[in-house]
Amino acid sequence: MTDPEYLDRAEAALAAIERGCDRLNDATDADIDNQRVGGMITITFPNKSQLIVNLQPPLHEIWLAARSGGYHYRHDGNVWVDTKTGEELFANLSREATVQGGQPLQFAAG
Repeated sequence: MTDPEYLDRAEAALAAIERGCDRLNDATDADIDNQRVGGMITITFPNKSQLIVNLQPPLHEIWLAARSGGYHYRHDGNVWVDTKTGEELFANLSREATVQGGQPLQFAAG
């Protein structure tokens, strides 16, 4: 993947995460706060726990930091997959947000 391809795909993923936060706040009482600074989104839950998603351009990866640990995702041509588990980014983000937010919270790429 070229650098411009990585940036296009990674920016699309961050935009989907931002839209997901807005949608969840409209559709649930999750009351999550999301702040984006450059290539990093910090999602803060009412209990003050956070999820941090940030771009790693030199590695062509997206990283997710959660209470359960850190995850590194590379694009496989279709989706962002964890380099260790093979789990898809938005599935893992949904699981981690559900745990930290205390209610079912779904994120999607689209």
